[in-house]
Amino acid sequence: MSLTSIARVLFRGRQRELETYPEKGEQMQRDVLNFLLMRAKDTEYGRKHLFNHIKSYDEYVQNVPVNDYESLKGDIDRMRHGEENILWPGLVKWYAKSSGTTNDKSKFIPVTQEGLQHIHYQGPKDCVTFYLRNNPKSRIFDGKSLILGGSHQSNYNLPNSLVGDLSAILIENITPLAELFRVPKKATALISDFEVKRDRIARETMNKNVTNISGVPSWMLSVLVRVLELTGKKHLEDVWPNLEVFFHGGIAFTPYRKQYEQLITSPKMHYMETYNASEGFFGVQDDPNDKSMLLMLDYGVFYEFLPVDEIGSDHPNIVPLTGVELGKNYAMLISSSCGLWRYEIGDTVQFTSRNPYKFIITGRTRYFINAFGEELIMDNAEKGLAYACEKTGAVVSEYTAAPVYMDNKAKCRHQWLIEFSKEPADINEFADILDKRLQEINSDYEAKRFHDITLQRLEIIKARPNLFNDWLKSKGKLGGQHKVPRLSNDRKNIEELLKMNE
Repeated sequence: MSLTSIARVLFRGRQRELETYPEKGEQMQRDVLNFLLMRAKDTEYGRKHLFNHIKSYDEYVQNVPVNDYESLKGDIDRMRHGEENILWPGLVKWYAKSSGTTNDKSKFIPVTQEGLQHIHYQGPKDCVTFYLRNNPKSRIFDGKSLILGGSHQSNYNLPNSLVGDLSAILIENITPLAELFRVPKKATALISDFEVKRDRIARETMNKNVTNISGVPSWMLSVLVRVLELTGKKHLEDVWPNLEVFFHGGIAFTPYRKQYEQLITSPKMHYMETYNASEGFFGVQDDPNDKSMLLMLDYGVFYEFLPVDEIGSDHPNIVPLTGVELGKNYAMLISSSCGLWRYEIGDTVQFTSRNPYKFIITGRTRYFINAFGEELIMDNAEKGLAYACEKTGAVVSEYTAAPVYMDNKAKCRHQWLIEFSKEPADINEFADILDKRLQEINSDYEAKRFHDITLQRLEIIKARPNLFNDWLKSKGKLGGQHKVPRLSNDRKNIEELLKMNE
């Protein structure tokens, strides 16, 4: 009997639980909220917001405000310095380092013991549960899992307290049994220098029987290309003939799909999308024929949804799961066993089904570029441009930026189309200053730019005078409240502008 056959038996109980989502999902969410309130009632935050007296969702809304990172930052920093029972019971030892806010280079998301086990680890387990259900001939456990990880460091020199990439925290705390099924070795997976790590991962894994890979598409692609370079092979199935699935998440997979299909031509290859973030694990593509994901309802995460067109409203109509409408764009709020309360994570979703609850990710609540995991936000762009203008004497009147995905001619990069009212003396100097400043204020962008592994230096194209006004005019959007989209995760707008710039 193969190991996969044994695993199927072990996963069967969870499979039956997941099949109850359609009829029990809403009750699951009520149970999660009750659990969170009971568990945190004696924390400083719980006492302040009267958790012990809350008996319904309406009372929860009345007592607990909507939060972003800025509103919880002070409490989180106290927790990082060793204070206990602030947002969650006990001492929280681990913090996932994520992209910066308007005022900070990075944010630090608490990862509690309960959150680690029942959110961050449960998600990958359920991915496997669905995959085994959908693929009865799978031999996934008869080989190794290639799992990419980031790096971590000590948190304020507190004993056994770490801060770093969520993936690094997950690998650091993985069970010895799971270690038997994964590559590379832990020491390699946690190397901070990605250029060194990529080479070592490739060398450690290229002769292993890898059956599945997990990670962010941009990072993983770089590793797979290195594997092919070292082996001299053209296709990945020539290196790993039993490779059958890529569990991917973190950034959109669509721009990378063709590149993966060129590297992996085997007809037995599968792709499975997940919705995981520093704040939690929220969704799984349970049906390979449906691009939408199943919302995970029994993980210790309570969900609320804010209509996108009501963001900034004094009295937005925030609803729990039972109140969502199909086809409507919502910003997602979470309360979780990691100590986040009515926390707006910045992603927008749209439900495609209510039975069960399934959704697609539609974007971010603000302008952004996150094509490669860099999470460049509007505030980063504005600060970077202001600094570059200050240093060069240039004046920017309009701009937009979008990603350029890896092709046969160049690596990935950001392309900026800028209309100057006063041009810099040297456009390359301006680009250098802007690029370096973005690295200084955004740790994720800095990581992707490291040694040009994932991102090359940004490219600047000078726009002709009045280009942006002409473009808005062509859209019937000149004047009034209409604005130029500053950052876009796709190239639709910038391609239209570039054509008009010829």
